[in-house]
Amino acid sequence: MPELVYPPVILAAKTMFRALDLRLRVEGSQHVPRTGGAVLASNHVSYLDFIFCGYGARDSGRLVRFMAKDAVFRHKVSGPLMRGMKHIPVNRAAGAGSYASAVGALRRGEVVGVFPEATISRSFTVKDLKNGAARMAQEAAVPLLPVALWGTQRLWTKGRPRTLTRRHTPITILVGEPIDPAAHADGNALTAELRTRLTALVDRAQREYPDQPAGPDDAWWQPAHLGGTAPTPEQAAELDRPGRRTPAS
Repeated sequence: MPELVYPPVILAAKTMFRALDLRLRVEGSQHVPRTGGAVLASNHVSYLDFIFCGYGARDSGRLVRFMAKDAVFRHKVSGPLMRGMKHIPVNRAAGAGSYASAVGALRRGEVVGVFPEATISRSFTVKDLKNGAARMAQEAAVPLLPVALWGTQRLWTKGRPRTLTRRHTPITILVGEPIDPAAHADGNALTAELRTRLTALVDRAQREYPDQPAGPDDAWWQPAHLGGTAPTPEQAAELDRPGRRTPAS
């Protein structure tokens, strides 16, 4: 079927990039196969990560079908766009159907995008990963590619106001070498390898990033282990704990 929705959305995103003069650095896009299925597994630091993860596949001419929570598909604005771009809804109460849809897409030769941390990392470090991305790569016998994103949290992330008009922001997109799922005994072993590679990519993206916080009030977007004021992984886990009451609740 013709792609009637995805190309205009990509054009709108590129127009936004130019208008904001985002300083995009893309490395490793040649690793995305030009044909056949593949899983892109990205770290998650921003509500905009799907845009930039998908941008990492542009040189291969691939349209990435992202797995996203089904509430986004029910929204009156985003819903028609998500369905038109053939993204894959995820119902966490009935995950088997979403998983089967993703495996089917991979077997048809689609590139599927996944955020295996499941939720945004408040610490801006790689959280424990769900094994769904690895299992679907193994079941469909397609490569698994780690993708590191950095800088996107400065535009819009959890617990911070949106700054979507922020100009000249550096954005780093690193696509790692494909991981062969057949070389790993099971989904857990493959997930462990994915986390090792993803952590190394994110660490490189952070250390090579051209900007530094302008001062203490601007250090929120830098992880604690690099001198920033983002929560530590332990503090972030506490903030994400189900049922946790905040002073405003």
